[in-house]
Amino acid sequence: MTLEEMKRKYAYTLARVGLNVQKGQTVLVEASVAGHAFVPIFAEECYKLGAGNVVVHYLDLPNMKVAARYRSDEDMRRVEDWEREMHQMYLDQGACYVRLESEDPFLMEDISEKHSNAIFAHVDTVRNIMRRASREKHCQWLIAMVPTERWAEDILDKKGGEAEDAYWELLFKLCYITEDNDVVQAWEEKDKLTAARGNAVDALHLTKLHYTASNGTDLVVGLTPWSKFGHGDRKRPANFTPFHPNIPSEEICTTPDKFVTSGVVYASRPLVLGGKKVENFGFRFENGKVVEVLAKEGREMLEALVATDENACYLGEAALVEYHSPISMSGVVYFTTLIDENASCHLALGRGLNTSHPEAKERFNDSTIHIDFMIGTPDLKIVGTTEDGEEVIIFQDGDFAVKAEG
Repeated sequence: MTLEEMKRKYAYTLARVGLNVQKGQTVLVEASVAGHAFVPIFAEECYKLGAGNVVVHYLDLPNMKVAARYRSDEDMRRVEDWEREMHQMYLDQGACYVRLESEDPFLMEDISEKHSNAIFAHVDTVRNIMRRASREKHCQWLIAMVPTERWAEDILDKKGGEAEDAYWELLFKLCYITEDNDVVQAWEEKDKLTAARGNAVDALHLTKLHYTASNGTDLVVGLTPWSKFGHGDRKRPANFTPFHPNIPSEEICTTPDKFVTSGVVYASRPLVLGGKKVENFGFRFENGKVVEVLAKEGREMLEALVATDENACYLGEAALVEYHSPISMSGVVYFTTLIDENASCHLALGRGLNTSHPEAKERFNDSTIHIDFMIGTPDLKIVGTTEDGEEVIIFQDGDFAVKAEG
């Protein structure tokens, strides 16, 4: 296959495996201007699957960056009523939603944090409309990447078109796409292993996870009886359409107990926050809450993050990913959360994964933010404690120690 034919197979994977577009369904697309050339390819694959309409909205961050220098922060943050109503109208009609990201990791490096925060506050307000629909209406949603020359040059030791082509080839591998495979079957087989791992951890009936690593991480994360890594007993509405929200993905994840996290954790990979890179940071927790930001650089940005709202300082996700995952073994830092979070274990500040769970509502965190940060290392050890007080090694030397059946 040519590179262009492989891009089309990738587009099909996103439409069929990711969103699982249904006949007559509207597909809402948020796409970066930088990745515009891929959008018609993706749209056509959606139409081939029977989509009734593909509605595309381009995110133009370079233009917003210019505007932020001349408009007030209040103006930049504001989302007009028509914009809210337009998205809500499609979602009320049963639309699904995809975000096609083409990162420029260092785009906001030369503007103030104040301006950068205003830009992403606007973007996040719009995205929260989609997030709410995913929770309340159970609509399909997907976040996926579209390589560009600029982004490829930032992460690979190559230049120009050679860099972009190399990034595409790398992305195909991370998404289990080869020239001659059946991608639906490939992802079904991958799902079996993911489900088996999640169910194996759930079968232990854990009450907490204790993370330790040589970088100084020594953290205890509490779990509730409803903190499930697998999907075995998850209740779905009768009309639920199965989908994959992230492509690529290597994680099993859950929502921890809001009030139990304690200790110190250090990030193992950089975080791009508000268009700016933050490295070498960590957090100290007491009774579930961040009580100290540990950072030599970017401290103010991180302190502002955990102060976004009253619950931004609590955890909303704990995810288990092997350090020796395909993404980690690629040896690349991608400077985008979607890919980098699937290179190692990670935690997320803010909103939990299932905040509407009726029995767990008081112990699952809810917030306007959900920010993942990576903590996996080659020597990460995770010890779980069961309801009976028994200690079980879940991770050893960065990888799963629990055997998954299936």
